[in-house]
Amino acid sequence: MTTAESVRRERRWQVVLLPGSVMPAEPAYDGLLAELGADVDARAKELEIYATPEPRPDWSLATEEAGISRVGDEAGFERFHLVGYSGGGAACLQYAAHQPERLLSLALLEPAFAGWQEMTPAERAHLESFRQVLGLDESEQMARFQALQLAPGVPPVLPRAGPPPTWMAQRPAGVRAFLDMIDNSDLDVDALRRFERPVLYVLGGRSHPDYYALMAKRLAGVFPDFTLETFPDRHHFDPPHRIEPTRVAELLRALWSRAEPAPRGSPTR
Repeated sequence: MTTAESVRRERRWQVVLLPGSVMPAEPAYDGLLAELGADVDARAKELEIYATPEPRPDWSLATEEAGISRVGDEAGFERFHLVGYSGGGAACLQYAAHQPERLLSLALLEPAFAGWQEMTPAERAHLESFRQVLGLDESEQMARFQALQLAPGVPPVLPRAGPPPTWMAQRPAGVRAFLDMIDNSDLDVDALRRFERPVLYVLGGRSHPDYYALMAKRLAGVFPDFTLETFPDRHHFDPPHRIEPTRVAELLRALWSRAEPAPRGSPTR
């Protein structure tokens, strides 16, 4: 890399983005990355759980943590901003608990799991209800998995017409592995209390309130620097970063600007 290239790179926000346990990284983040523009050096990273045709027997959030570090190292990011949706958000919380020194900020887009500690009874009961999904066959599993994450009365998102994308074949096993992990894991909340970098939580107003809204309230009491932004018309399966990428890009730019100086010449929108 030439000196000029190095200087240009240093003027860009360095970001790693993780998708959820269903949609891959590229379609999940293509609209958001287009809104963020050229002053963001971004890596939209696939989850490690899908690195093999079936989830590895030893897969865990620690596997995802190691994958985040690997991508950061490959990109030459000494420190970076981390963005994660759903299952990717759970991996981001794992990373913030164990490797906070590498993070400049954390953006959580309705993480699938934020540990069991300090839950209200309503949040715990709702999370425990996901166990029923593990006993369903594939034809029922994804529908029930979706319904549990939507506010009462919110209709499900119907699949697109035509054959499913090829990547969908891996998702039922991946979802089962995620749910099994949640049932048998926890996060170090005391470590998260020591995370002093700015944290943004993006919430859909039509997501199930006993899950994501109560989680947000709990995390607001954990992180010292926590900001909640709610999108009233969105939910977990039409998430803000896909449906309203312009506003999410603005929120991320504001977060990153608080965490470090904006890249020279970056827009102020």
